[in-house]
Amino acid sequence: MRKTLTLLVALAFSLAAMAYNDHRGHNLDSLERAVARWTPDAIDNASEEELTDLNMAYRALMLGYNQINAEKSMFYARKALYISRRQHWELANADAYKYIGQHFWAREQYDSALVYYEKGLECIDKMEAGATSPSRPDGYTQLDLDDMRSAQFGAIGNLYNSMVDIPRAMDFYATAGALFEKNGWYTSNSVLYYNIGETWLEQGDLKAAEKAYAKSLDYATAASDSLWVAVAKKGLGRLYMTRGKTTKALKYLHEADEYFSVHDKEEAVSRKENFEYMSLALDEQRKTLSWLLAGLVLLLLLSAGVVLLLSRLRRSRKVQEETAQIMEETLQEIGPAPSGVIQLSDREKDILDLLSKGYTAPDIAEALGLSNETIRWYRKKLIAKLDVSNTAELISTAKDRGLI
Repeated sequence: MRKTLTLLVALAFSLAAMAYNDHRGHNLDSLERAVARWTPDAIDNASEEELTDLNMAYRALMLGYNQINAEKSMFYARKALYISRRQHWELANADAYKYIGQHFWAREQYDSALVYYEKGLECIDKMEAGATSPSRPDGYTQLDLDDMRSAQFGAIGNLYNSMVDIPRAMDFYATAGALFEKNGWYTSNSVLYYNIGETWLEQGDLKAAEKAYAKSLDYATAASDSLWVAVAKKGLGRLYMTRGKTTKALKYLHEADEYFSVHDKEEAVSRKENFEYMSLALDEQRKTLSWLLAGLVLLLLLSAGVVLLLSRLRRSRKVQEETAQIMEETLQEIGPAPSGVIQLSDREKDILDLLSKGYTAPDIAEALGLSNETIRWYRKKLIAKLDVSNTAELISTAKDRGLI
């Protein structure tokens, strides 16, 4: 988050940073040697023109060391303030206060950072009230003031964001965003809403994050800023990956990579980050597919088990019905029968008839809707009743006795 928020501050201060010739083309060592001769006494006796040049040199060193040596950057910011405060050059004051505030913010000394950011806002108020400087003897336009105020509001929003005071951060972001909207600074608003999306994503509010990333994309598109279109799509890709929508995530990440791959030298870090998100999304997709495949296999096995169970249940019910019928027939046969008379049940007669026609036990089972075991049981019973040894004798004896 810190990297993205810093980008917002740097972008929002772009107009203010160009308000003077900052000598950043000069070698920092040679510039330091040039200002080293200026002792406090020499500064006190310098002309306004000399003070103007010296203040600009100090600010150039402040900017030059901003990313490589925070201590030196703050040192030269204070040197610049030594001149600009006495001369009431509020633009130079605001500029120095801004960078000192940023360095305190980077150190997580948030109270000190807020003091300097608020001092910067006071300078802007004085500029609006009519304060001038050697570089702007006619004062400042509303566009200048809006640019500097939006930057300060964005920086303070970042500060409260780092303090995890999200409601206050959002208030300052909204104020900055209104100024961006007023002046048609769509790229600045794209950066702003991307930061807001990152914040909500970290807070776990995915719905708010989605809205913010979408607005970032809309503003980037309106600005025809292909870089921030790609960055916003990267944010949406990361969001949808977090929500488990890997297909949708990969769509946005692939679209972002189309830009980063063409600008690989300039956007190597962004492309690497985007590639990492794509790799994670692909891994999640593979995991999801693996789980779906495993679930399908389990479902098929379960379905096969259910079919087998139902088949067994039907068979068991059938056997129970057949057994009940056999028991009923057996009970009926227990009673006394006329001497020499062989009593056959209707089922026994049917089976005997089919046996005489050459049907096998499986054929009879299928014809009568009974199990093979039941048919074999009936055949054994018939053989016992007619006191024979096998099926052939059974059929022969049954014919002799007129049973078939």
